[in-house]
Amino acid sequence: MGTVTIGVSIAVPEPHGSLLQERRAGFGDPAACCIPTHVTLLPPTEVEESALPAIETHLVEVAAAGRPFPMLLSGTGTFRPLSPVVYVRVAEGAEACTRLQKQVRDVSGPVARELQFPYHPHVTVAHGIDDEAMDHAFEALSGYEAGWPCTGFALYEQGADGVWRKLREFAFGGAVVPPQATSPERDTTLPAL
Repeated sequence: MGTVTIGVSIAVPEPHGSLLQERRAGFGDPAACCIPTHVTLLPPTEVEESALPAIETHLVEVAAAGRPFPMLLSGTGTFRPLSPVVYVRVAEGAEACTRLQKQVRDVSGPVARELQFPYHPHVTVAHGIDDEAMDHAFEALSGYEAGWPCTGFALYEQGADGVWRKLREFAFGGAVVPPQATSPERDTTLPAL
């Protein structure tokens, strides 16, 4: 069967996802067209294709134990100089994301793995582009804000063309969204590029 490259993430919903993807492309990041806007729970991981059913079963169990939570993106940050990344900050929901990614990568599960860097939930908006464009991304999105109730996560596979495609969504087991997670969606109007 061979190997495949997978990832697990929380998708940034519309209209926020497309808007941030368009902005990422506008900053000159060539990966923008290949990567849906997301918060990573499991970074790109090579696995045997035959392991996918066990991985999906594991993710069903993680999701079943989870509950919806409010997500809020607000402002920008950077991993420079350690890593050439500018991101939108996860201002609310970071603890829940941290808990989820630990469960996804649990040592007893089928996708146990060490991370290259300590986990820090974020939404990448520029990666590996020149410093001037990185600075522009940092400034242009510094006032950005968007919120929504997070109700699950998804499994993605990277195709031979480099594009990440959703294989399956996993809804949290909680039947009721907590009141604080149903606050109206927020989106700040962004200045033109």
